[in-house]
Amino acid sequence: MKAIRTHDSTAGIAGLVYEDVPDAKAGLCEVLIKVVACGITHNELDWPIWTCRAGHRREAIIPGNEVSGVVAAVGFGTAGFAVGDEVFGLNDQLRDGAAAEYVAVEARNLARKPRSLDHIHAAAVPRAGLTAWQALFEHGKLEQGQTVVIHGAGGAVGSVAVQLAHWAGAHVIGTGRAHSRALATELGADRYIALDTDKLDEVAGQADLVVDTVGGEVLTGSSVVLRPGGTLVTIKADAAFPTDRDDITKIVFVQLPNRDQLAELARLIDEGQLRPQVGAVYPLAEAVSAFTAKSAGGLAGRMILQP
Repeated sequence: MKAIRTHDSTAGIAGLVYEDVPDAKAGLCEVLIKVVACGITHNELDWPIWTCRAGHRREAIIPGNEVSGVVAAVGFGTAGFAVGDEVFGLNDQLRDGAAAEYVAVEARNLARKPRSLDHIHAAAVPRAGLTAWQALFEHGKLEQGQTVVIHGAGGAVGSVAVQLAHWAGAHVIGTGRAHSRALATELGADRYIALDTDKLDEVAGQADLVVDTVGGEVLTGSSVVLRPGGTLVTIKADAAFPTDRDDITKIVFVQLPNRDQLAELARLIDEGQLRPQVGAVYPLAEAVSAFTAKSAGGLAGRMILQP
């Protein structure tokens, strides 16, 4: 089968090649998916992904762990899916991704594709959707009537978080650059703070929860908006938390695949409560151009590859 691979952990985007690779096969409790669309994250080649789940060094990497496609085969012991089912999900990042014609995924990491979406839009959901869900509800414990500040409200994760928080009955304050104001407001933000012109002091002490997708000075300056006992959640692994508050909870996390949460996201999409943000769509063979364009910045929405 054809796939995009890199054989050099230091080469970055320049190391990606379009080549023939051994056919993917469904193992124990796995599903083989004929890939229709694959979502990519611009910096995923920089993540610590060169060790497999068993602890051995990987000789090559197929990126793109967000997938939407059609079940082509099921492995021994797999339940819940049959050949021909349309599915979407997030593959374990310590195994090969979906920037290929086929990918093997653990069945527990998949759910039925939202009926109202095509595969391109479905492939934009898993990473951003699971990250936003887990930040808000697993780690942030967001409840109806609370106030949440979402940094990067116009981004892939932030835009989903705005919609989910609005659906949950929270008061939503989005932040980001001025050009994202219209999108964040349309998606459900009750207020928007453009950090290139405004200051977080405007909402000092108002938030029960801050969800940060930006890091840096935005994160370190976030303590001002939290009430005593509030929670600050970030997805930035190298986060430098503010040190001026010992009365708030500070959490950094990496999203995990979760079938039940994917199914709930699909339900909300089909009910019109949630809308994924798709950026440009590239043929699989042009993955280098896709990664390069996304890394340059300024492209909203999830970048999609199609075999």
